[in-house]
Formats: sequence, C-alpha cells, structure tokens
Amino acid sequence: MPTMASTIGPTTTTTSAMMPSTTLTSLNIAVRALGSTQLVANPIGFRGDDYKIKVWNYKIHRCLFTLLGHLDYIRTVQFHNEYPWIVSASDDQTIRIWNWQSRTCISVLTGHNHYVMCASFHPKEDLVVSASLDQTVRVWDIGSLRKKTVSPADDILRLSQMNTDLFGGVDVVVKYVLEGHDRGVNWASFHPSLPLIVSGADDRQVKLWRMNDTKAWEVDTLRGHVNNVSCVMFHARQDIIVSNSEDKSIRVWDVTKRTGVQTFRREHDRFWILASHPEMNLLAAGHDGGMIVFKLERERPAFSVSGDFLYYVKDRFLRLYEFSTVKDTQVIPIRRPGSTSFNQNPRTLSYSPTDNAVLACSVVDGGSYELYVVPKDSIGRSDTVQEAKIGTGGSAIFVARNRFAILDRSNNQVLVKNLKNEIVKKSTLPIATDAIFYAGTGNLLCRAEDRVVIFDLQQRLVLGDLQTPFIKYAIWSNDMEGVALLSKHAVVIATKKLVHRCTLHETIRIKSGAWDDNGVFIYTTLNHIKYCLPNGDNGIIKTLDVPIYITKVSGSIIYCLDRDGKNRAINIDATEYIFKLSLLKKFFDHVMSMIRSSQLCGQAMIAYLQQKGFPDVALHFVKDERTRFNLALESGNIQIAVASAKEINEKDHWYRLGVEALRQGNAGIVEYAYQRTKNFERLSFLYLVTGNMDKLSKMLKIAEVKNDVMGQFHNALYLGDIHERVKILENVGHLPLAYITAKVHGLHEDAERLEAQLGDKLPIIPEGKTRSLLVPPSPLICGGDWPLLNVVKGIFESLDSRGVEEEEDEDGVDAWGKDLDIVNDDGLQNEDLEEMITDKGVNEGNDEEEGWDLEDLELPPEDNTPKAPSRSSVFVIPTTGIPVIEIWTQKSSFAGEHAAARNFYTAMRLLFRQLGIRNFTPLKTVFVDLHTASHSYLPISSSTPVISLAIEKGWNESATPTVRRPPALIFSFSLCGEKLKAGYRATTNGKFKEALQFFRSILHTIPVIVVESRREVDEVKELIDIAKEYVLGLQMELTRRENRENPVRQQELAAYFTHCKLQTPHLRLALLNAMTVCYKARNLNTAATFARRLLETNPTAENQARTARQVLKNAERNLIDEHELNYDFRNPFVVCAVTYVPIYRGQKDIACSYCNSRFVPDYQGQLCTVCNLAVAGADASGLLCSPSQIR
Repeated sequence: MPTMASTIGPTTTTTSAMMPSTTLTSLNIAVRALGSTQLVANPIGFRGDDYKIKVWNYKIHRCLFTLLGHLDYIRTVQFHNEYPWIVSASDDQTIRIWNWQSRTCISVLTGHNHYVMCASFHPKEDLVVSASLDQTVRVWDIGSLRKKTVSPADDILRLSQMNTDLFGGVDVVVKYVLEGHDRGVNWASFHPSLPLIVSGADDRQVKLWRMNDTKAWEVDTLRGHVNNVSCVMFHARQDIIVSNSEDKSIRVWDVTKRTGVQTFRREHDRFWILASHPEMNLLAAGHDGGMIVFKLERERPAFSVSGDFLYYVKDRFLRLYEFSTVKDTQVIPIRRPGSTSFNQNPRTLSYSPTDNAVLACSVVDGGSYELYVVPKDSIGRSDTVQEAKIGTGGSAIFVARNRFAILDRSNNQVLVKNLKNEIVKKSTLPIATDAIFYAGTGNLLCRAEDRVVIFDLQQRLVLGDLQTPFIKYAIWSNDMEGVALLSKHAVVIATKKLVHRCTLHETIRIKSGAWDDNGVFIYTTLNHIKYCLPNGDNGIIKTLDVPIYITKVSGSIIYCLDRDGKNRAINIDATEYIFKLSLLKKFFDHVMSMIRSSQLCGQAMIAYLQQKGFPDVALHFVKDERTRFNLALESGNIQIAVASAKEINEKDHWYRLGVEALRQGNAGIVEYAYQRTKNFERLSFLYLVTGNMDKLSKMLKIAEVKNDVMGQFHNALYLGDIHERVKILENVGHLPLAYITAKVHGLHEDAERLEAQLGDKLPIIPEGKTRSLLVPPSPLICGGDWPLLNVVKGIFESLDSRGVEEEEDEDGVDAWGKDLDIVNDDGLQNEDLEEMITDKGVNEGNDEEEGWDLEDLELPPEDNTPKAPSRSSVFVIPTTGIPVIEIWTQKSSFAGEHAAARNFYTAMRLLFRQLGIRNFTPLKTVFVDLHTASHSYLPISSSTPVISLAIEKGWNESATPTVRRPPALIFSFSLCGEKLKAGYRATTNGKFKEALQFFRSILHTIPVIVVESRREVDEVKELIDIAKEYVLGLQMELTRRENRENPVRQQELAAYFTHCKLQTPHLRLALLNAMTVCYKARNLNTAATFARRLLETNPTAENQARTARQVLKNAERNLIDEHELNYDFRNPFVVCAVTYVPIYRGQKDIACSYCNSRFVPDYQGQLCTVCNLAVAGADASGLLCSPSQIR
C-alpha cells in the first residue's frame, strides 16, 4: 500500500527535459495530487495533507480559491472534461464532487469503508470510478447529479428538483461494486472509449473488468509485478495498459493478448503515479526522486526516397507516395505475426529501384531485417501478403544491384547478400562499427561512437575519415557530392570524401533533414525549419507547431511526414537563403535581380551583409540615415556618407566622416567636415601638412578675431612668422619669452625695445649654445587630393536609388575644397565675421601701409559642399584584406599556431578540448615566445609605429603571394629532442633537479609543436611517455632523499623508481641505488631481487656487476626482509603520481588526459603533478599536432 507521505514522491525534482517554468508557493504541506481543466483559462487543482483543495491559475501564479469539506488526507483530484466539476477522494472514506464555479460541494459519495485511494470521471459517460483499501472498486452513476445541476428546461423539472432537495433524494448511486482483489486497491481507471476498467492493488495484480448496462465482471488478471501496484491506466491511443509499482518498474501490457510486452526499471526509485498527455504520445511517471517523461513507441516513420517516390511504413503497411501527383497508396503489409515484442516498427527503410525491393530494419531481437521484393502489380493492392526473407543484423542497406549489406556487430564485419538472402561476400570493417549507412554504390558509411569512415567494399579501403559526434542519420545530396551527418544536437556537413566543411550546433533536438536543388541543407528541429549553407551560415525558415520529418525539398515546397505518418507539403519562403547562397557563390546578377524585386530587409540581413564584407549591398536595404552613414563609411562610399552626415548633422558623425575622408586622402571632404565641426585646430594642422599657407594665414586672422591666443600662437608657429609670435607674446604680457624669441631669431629692433621694457628683469641667454630655430620647412608640393586607386566600377554601384550624381563638372571643385565656411561661437555668419576683420583693420589706421589688408578674405556660402575630384573612372576603395594572423586562426586547429597569431584564448580552448589542460600558467612564456618569434618587427622612423610582419613557414620568393602558409614556430620536435638529450645527461650526472626541469619543459612544449607525418606523431606520443616516466621517477627520487628518517619509505620509493620506463644506463643506476638502500636496511630478499634485475641488464661497468654479484651472494645466505614494504615485484603495477603508492593490476585508477600519468580515484579532477597542466580524469579528444591527423 502506498504510504501517505510518498504518494507522488518529491515534487521539486524533474528531469532535465522538463524543467519547472512556474513555482506555486504557499503550500507548506505535502501535495498529493493535481489536476487541470480546459474549460476556463489556466486553472490547476492541488490537494494535500491539510484536507484542502486549492484551485490555482498557474499563469498568474495565484491561488484562486480553496475548497473545504474533507476530514482527512485527500488522495486525488480531477477536473471533469465538460462540466465545472472536481472529484476528490479522501482518507475520510468519502468521495466529493465540487462545482468550482459556485465553489460548493454538490455531492458526497459514501459507501467505501476504508481509505479511498482514487476517484475519476469517465471521459464520455456520467460515471465515476473509485478504488479503496476496502479491496473494492466502485462505479458510480452521476446522471441524476448532472440533470440536477444543469439548468432545468421547464417548471415540472424545476419542481421535481425542489421536492428532492426538501424531502431527500439520491443524486449519485453505486452502479457496480467490483470485488476480486485480495488486498487494498490503489488505482482504477476507465478505458477512453470501450466499456473496460483496469485496477491495480496491493495484491500485486492488475485486473481487467468489463461492464454493460446491467452488470460488470472480471475479464482477466495480469500478473508480473512483485510489489504493490501503485497506478494503472489505459493508453489513450493504443490497445495497451500501463502500470507502475513499488517494485521500481513500469510495465506495459497488451489489452487483447493480456500479456506483458515491455518492462522499464529504475535502480533505486519506487513508482507511484502515472499520467498521459491528452494529445501527444507522452507519458509521465512519478517516483521517489521526481518524475520522468517518456514515450512508449518511436514516432519517426521509417521511409526511403527514390526519385519522385517515397516509400514509408504506416500502421505496419508499406505505403507509396508520389510527390508529383500527391498520390498515396498501400503496397504490402509488413506485419510480423506472432511477435510479442513491443515497439517493433521498422527503424530504417532501404529501397532498391532496380529490383523494386525494400529492406525494413528494426531493433527487434537485438536487430533484424525483413526483405520484400514488391511485384509491380501489387501496388495499390494492400491485401497481397508476401513472405519476407528475414535475418539478423544491426543495420541493413542496399549497396548495389541485387546486393545488400548486413552489419554483423559481434564479428565487426559486413555480410553482403543477394536477393535470395544468401551470403556472397564478407568484409571486416576498419573500425568498431555499430551502424552502417549508404555512401554510394559499393561504399558504406561506417559509424563508431566518435567518428565515421567511408569504406569501399570492393577494394576494402577507407576512402574518408571524420571525427564527429554520435551520428544518427546520414543524408546525401542529390549529386552525392556532399553529406549531412545528423546527431542529436549537431549537423556536420562534409564532402563525399568526408572532408569537413562546417558544423552547426543546436540546443534542441534535431529531427530530420534533406538537400534542396541548390545544395542547401534544410533541416528541422522540434519547433523550427532551418537552413544551412555550404559555408556554415544558417537561419530559421519557419516555425513549427509540431515536429515533422522532411522527406524531400523541391523549390519552395518541403514534403514531410508528421508523427501520425501523414504526408504534408509545406510552402516556405526561400528568398533569404537563396540570396545568401548567391552572394556566397558570387552570382551578382542574381543578387541584383533579387534586390530589385524582393523585400529583403531587417537588421539581421544588414548585419549578415556587414559580417560577410558586403556593406555596399547592405546600403540598398537601408533607409535609416544613421545606418546608411555607418554602412557608407564601412564600404568607403564617401559621397553617400556626406549626404547622410548632412541629414544627421551631428558633430560625432562629421568627425567620423573626416577620419574616413582623411584615410582615403580626400582633403576637400576632410576640410569640409572640420569646418562643420568648427575644429579650428585640426583645420590649421590640415593646412600645415598639405602646405596651404594662404588658408593657414586666414586661420591666424580668424583666431585673432575670436581672441584665441593659443590659436594665434599655433598658427604663427605653423606659418613660421617670427614677428607675429613676438607680438603675441608681448601682447599677453610674456615679455621675457618675447625678448628671447626676438633675440634668438635676430630681430634686433624688437629685442632692444623689449630690453628697455624689462630693465633689471632681463633673462640671460646662454652663450656658446647652438640655436635650433622653431621655423617650419616650406612645403615642396601644394596640390590636390592624395593619389587614389582607379578601379572598375562595382556591380552594385548602379543600384543606389539615393546615390549621388555621377556626372560632375571637372572644373567645379577646387583642389583644396571651397574656402572656409565657419560660424563662430557668437552666432556670427561669415559675412559678419568678414566685417569684423575689415573694421578692425580700418580702425587701426587709414594709411595703406598699415592695417591688415584683408580684402582677399572671401568666405563662401555654407551650403556649398565639396565633392570628390572627378576622374575618368570611378574610385572604389579597396576592401581591407584579412590579416595573416587571422588566416592562421581560421585555417588551423593547432594550439601553437593560434598562440603564434596571439589568439591565446582560442589556443587555450583548443588545448582544453584536446588535452584537458586547465593550468595555463606554465605555458604563458611559451605562448609569448611563439608569438614574438613568429613575427619580424621593422622600424620605419621615429615618428611612425613599428611594422609587424608575420613570418610564414617555408616561405620563399617563388611562393604565390595569395596563398598563406602556417606560421613559423620556434618550438619544434627537434628542439624537444635536444632537451631530451640534455635531460639524459643531467640524469646520468645525478643532477636530478636540473633533469626534472628539462623533462617537464618537454611536456610543456609538446602541446604547441606541429609535425608533418604520422610517423612523427607517433614519435611525439612516445616522447610524452618518456618524459612522463622520467618526471615521475625523478620526483620520487627527490622525495626519497628528503625522507631519510623513514627507512621503509626510502626503500619503497627506490623500488618504485626501478619500475619507471628508463633508458638502460639509467635503469641500471636506479637498480643499483635500490639494491644499496635495501641491503643497508637489511631487506636482503628485496635487495637480491634488484641485484638479479641489474645482472639481467648486462651492465657494462664492471664495478656495477661486481657489486651486484656480491650482494646477491651475501643475500642468498639469509633471504629475509626486516621491513615489510608495500611492494610486490611479481604483480604488475603503476605508481600513483601524487601518493607514490603502487596501483596493482585490477585496481581502479584514473589517468591524466595529457601525459597519461596514473592516480588513485580519490584525486579525480585534481591537477596532474607530472605535467602540471591537465587534471586527472578529464575528458579530452587527444593530441592534435599534425595535418596528417586531420586529413
């Protein structure tokens, strides 16, 4: 019997697929059941141990009301499908029916004499079924209650109802009492359409009952559970019963045969409750640890496409669907009579058009297939029964005419059979294969857990190899040039030789896919139709209400099967991915026509065009001036940028326009932009660097009018006007500076006048010093814009509907742009400013020799915008090339090359994924050295930055300039070999700390080296093993020398050192050392063991052999050990790299994901003490150090 505290189990634990989206609070007691209704929006009912029923609106997270009436724990609640009723069962031995609209109890059902464990409405009739611990199941007739609560149609019925209320009446009566269980009944439920009831009880039995209008009787008993049956129900869509039990199992029973067909078990959790989805093929089961949501049968139909025909299985019939005529016909039945297994529908279907044969493969009996040869005249006659040729095998596919391949997993081989089901050939597969797919005539795509290979059955050769996630489906393009490999959450696109193109990752499950006629892969997830271009670009085509399985894509129509096996045709808008594909393939004529005719717009499309280097194309989709301005700057279209800047008219945009114009060398636009922002300092400097002294003189006068002292001084300095500088310094009161300036530059009259004014405060000018005069050099050339590159007009230039005029007056623009167009801070226009300058000159004197003489200052109107100089051909700014270091990172999967490109983050990610490295501190100097050594630095001048040049591997003068090579790496395999020799020498000389540094340095260098051949890859892996063994051994020896006070530990560490894989000279020294330590500690038997091992190495040094023979001779007289050691040389072992204790064969251990050092399991996830890089027990794909591994 279910305990009262654990009817459902913990309600806060869910599976990862069903995370809680809403939490309803204020329930401080155990919640025992819940129900929901579709009559009103979003209600849900709870019952619990506080005797209350709470009705919630789960969307607004609020309790609507509480129903009170039960006197003990409430077991179940359920909403009626049609009426505003709730039925509840309680331990107070009653069943209550509530009206949740009036919030009142409308009926109390009494009759059970023990706890009522459940009560539920019939889905269609006016019945209630209840189960109780009194060992009975009761069926209640609530027809009178329905008539009473529904508004009476006439006065007679209303009067009858009133009499019943006054004098008493029975609204609900017991129709049947079902007795047959030997113990308390925990659950009973109706069949959704048949007059059947199923019940489960503490007698471990499931009973099936039938009823009619007058009686009910027991039909059969289903036995199999070994503990109390907690819940039982009919499946809504299939003729099966599902029950669960405290024996930690869920069982599925066939209603017609009344036999068990499937059992699901959990290891630790008892099951308590079951529920089925009203529309989908989903079941939920509550257990001690939470709940699980599962399916009983696979919903994906098995199908195979051949040209215009689709063969698929539905209701155990093979059906044929013709895409062109939308004709669907049954072909032959494929039911397997006598099979008692559940979930036996075929998983895959393979069709041979030449033989008109079908292979249906399922997982029944560990994997089996059925071969049907379909006669031409049987199509449309579903009554034709064929005797299938049956066999066992994990996968079955046609590979050629009259030939199909069967996977024999036990022997890892493929059996090629003919249509008579006779074996004609056997081939051993190159990898441990668990499934095979079609890969062209005579070829197989073999799937392992983490890779796929293409295997040629005739030549028995591997044609391609690719590392992938676990693949579920392989879908070939129409021309067999590409393949899409679908896993649970990834799509891998590859060529026919399994050369990787791209990988897409999805967060939700991928269901199906197909190629369209343009080479775009269309695939579906649970709720979207998406596309994938050959370069990996992807997007959403359509949102789905229910999952579908794509069978074929033709133009803008997607043909698919739904979960019910029905063929559907879905119209899609393919404009977006066709446009992107045309850009990718550079079909610019098609792009132009699509731009003119389509409504392609949106931020996503603009961002895509920007990302792919087509900002000029994105200009034609944009009307927002700010976006157009940004795109124009990015594409180098300076005239559109000027037009947008005038519309926006903000200082920041004029500044950015000036920067871009300066980059292009368009001095007129630069000048105009500086004028609009009133940036006088930049204008003055622009005139200086371009040598325009006339306008620089005007800037000096303007600064004087604006009373800008620093502006006057700077302009005077730029002009080299010494008199003006002296005058400015004198006017602002800096007489010492004015005197020094005049004296140094040889202005004697001004110097004498200033000397008289200064008197005793005259500054002292050092004698004998070489004077460096602040006089700018005269410009050599004063001309127009910088030289620009003349290129052919771009294909998209003529598409700009808002573009500027192409025909320009060749004489209409001055080489330096128009004169200044400035509005000063006081709001004075140019004409007022000119009057100010002129009046000032007149007031200072009427003599022609005096005054400012500013007649030539004529400032133009403000709106005259300078334009780019016209040329015979149109200038299009060249697109910025991809830096070499970016090419390195894009084309490489080697951490060393990413570090050379200074992309340290991706280098660390690669090392983490490949080797499980998490401690990158020791690799910091390695990364920096790689980057520094792979670049050359050229200083140009003191005023310009140093130019960094990437050094490419194997470059020569005859190399193609457009082909980029990988970086030249400073660390190589030969360098590791030199370090290995140095480590050997240090070990021989007894310099263990120095040797330890050499060997660890090898382990820190290997992750970033790149070698060429497979042979070198094997040598690198061997070098890792050598360095690991030496590091471990040297660490143990250094630890032994630190623990001289513990003789037992000294002997153990010396003994373990001899089991490291050392070179023979070093092994002899380690054995001699261990023999000496044990002999001195009077462990003669162990010392004799080391002496024998030493003599077996045939030592070349005579003193070593002599010492070993002497120790062996003395030890054999008395083979005893005074100390017991944790050492057994007869039992193979490895040494834990942290605790330095042996891990004997058969004991559990974990390994470093990089150097493969061994550890006891307690050190899972801790940093490896040998390589000091990776962690123990981490998952990693393995060392990648050669292009040959990728090929």
